[in-house]
Amino acid sequence: MLDWFRCSAVERIPGKVGGAWVFKGTRVPVKALFENLESGARVDDFLAWFPGVTREQVDAVLQHAEMSLVEA
Repeated sequence: MLDWFRCSAVERIPGKVGGAWVFKGTRVPVKALFENLESGARVDDFLAWFPGVTREQVDAVLQHAEMSLVEA
């Protein structure tokens, strides 16, 4: 399981989106990024579908996930 506390692009606030990890300043769950990518979407697609999320946030989340896999 990823330690999202170490990723500055996300936040989890009790009562907001059921306490799920979301992109900071949005209600878009981080899980949505991975679900869309797994379904064949591109990052540009995701950004178009969720305009509140920035490319920098997506890059930070993907880099965090990659680093977590390397450390495992």
